[in-house]
Amino acid sequence: MRVRALVSGRVQGVWYRESCRREAERLGVAGSVRNRADGRVEIEAEGPQTAVEALLVWARHGPPRAIVDTMALEDLAPEGDAGFRVS
Repeated sequence: MRVRALVSGRVQGVWYRESCRREAERLGVAGSVRNRADGRVEIEAEGPQTAVEALLVWARHGPPRAIVDTMALEDLAPEGDAGFRVS
């Protein structure tokens, strides 16, 4: 499965992207994470359903200094990504 998550709140400048990359690698999830100009963080995650869902559970809280207000999800077609990158 593949999803796009748009995470809003205090999610930039709190080590969210690097923490997300580490969690994704731990779970074996491929994709990417990036800051958006509107202050949100965008995550694209692909992999087995249980692993992607576990990353989304983590993303709803993020690292200790983050404050997640909302997270919007969009299902995407799998692309066969390998690895997880910070953009």
